Amino acid sequence: MTLTHSTGHAPRFGLKRLAAAVAVSVMTSVGALAGLAGAAHAAPPTAEVNTTGLAVTDTEVTVGILHSVTGTMAISETGSVQAEKLAIAQINASGGILGRQIKVVQEDGASDWPTFAEKARKLLVSDKTAAVFGCWTSASRKAVLPVFEKENGLLYYPTFYEGLEESPNVFYTGQEATQQILAGIDWVMKEKGAKSFYLLGSDYIWPRTSNKIARKHIEMNGAKVLGEEYFALGHTQFNSAINKIKLRKPDVIYAIIVGGSNVAFYKQLKAAGVDLSKQTLLTISVTEDEVLGIGGENIAGAYASMKYFQSLDNPNNAAFVAAFKEMWGKDIVIGDVTQAAYLGPWLWKAAVEKAGSFDVDKVREASPGIELTTAPEGYVKIHPNHHLWSKTRIGLAKPDGQFEVLYETAELMEPDPFPKGYQ
Repeated sequence: MTLTHSTGHAPRFGLKRLAAAVAVSVMTSVGALAGLAGAAHAAPPTAEVNTTGLAVTDTEVTVGILHSVTGTMAISETGSVQAEKLAIAQINASGGILGRQIKVVQEDGASDWPTFAEKARKLLVSDKTAAVFGCWTSASRKAVLPVFEKENGLLYYPTFYEGLEESPNVFYTGQEATQQILAGIDWVMKEKGAKSFYLLGSDYIWPRTSNKIARKHIEMNGAKVLGEEYFALGHTQFNSAINKIKLRKPDVIYAIIVGGSNVAFYKQLKAAGVDLSKQTLLTISVTEDEVLGIGGENIAGAYASMKYFQSLDNPNNAAFVAAFKEMWGKDIVIGDVTQAAYLGPWLWKAAVEKAGSFDVDKVREASPGIELTTAPEGYVKIHPNHHLWSKTRIGLAKPDGQFEVLYETAELMEPDPFPKGYQ
């Protein structure tokens, strides 16, 4: 695996250790990941597979990774970087794509939206990457979207998000609102008899739009919203909001706080005497990655609506977790977005091989209908709207930092980024 870090930092692992980790991860994944790896493909002539001037040679194809590894969002995005590098390492170990090894150019969005746009332009215009795996917040995705559409680049975006978007240049490997927000609220209203909610969120596009959708769904189902508050990214003082919650006594605290702010929020919630075994809290923003910083003891009892939890019990996930820990350390944790990020390189590989080309237009055309039956979450399929069919799951946060899966939809949910009545 070739790693190029434009920031000048050395790779996290030495090459020998990385090679050993990849070898072990692939060996542990033979059963569940064999379908992903597929047979090695002979290398067709570069002139046939690259007609648009991308960074493709007879032996290599260059892709970009664009996430925040510094700033308040690093707590959430580091796992995505690790997952994408694991997938790429496994693909390279299995023979690469169209006979070519994947070379990575990594850029740091630094939790700053203009920086994301600048780095996206570099990856597409200067580095001529064939695909980019990146972004976390909707603000960063919105910042880079004009760049990808102008330069006809290809972005694989891993985060659950508010929907209301469908770009020919983006594949959304996380959930949209109907698959996470609406299904999660339906569950808590049915299982907990919830009639009142207090909405909290970080102050940018995703939490505000998600809470707008949530409020409409709550009120359409005869329940009430008792309060709604937003906080700047990096905010650490939540006592005023917590006091309001204690005073108004909602049945459900609905929390969409992101990044490092979660550490302060959940610690202050516990310090204020809010017992999450008695006060229902449902989050759509806290995964195992954030719990690692929050501390399991500070969030135990909370519920999360996601499509993936590390504790999922299936052979695909067992192989994935083993490979991830082998590469990044036995104490590492894996959250929903991390798993969705892992899917990106595999879905791109499948589309490139189906198209027989790295050309963006051909890859895009080949993508709808592609399936991965060996995904850690169990199964995914690309919809013509560039989102994935997936299940909704509800997890209960445990003191050890993991989630107990309490519920999952019986069938895959069709993605609907523009739900009627919620726009």
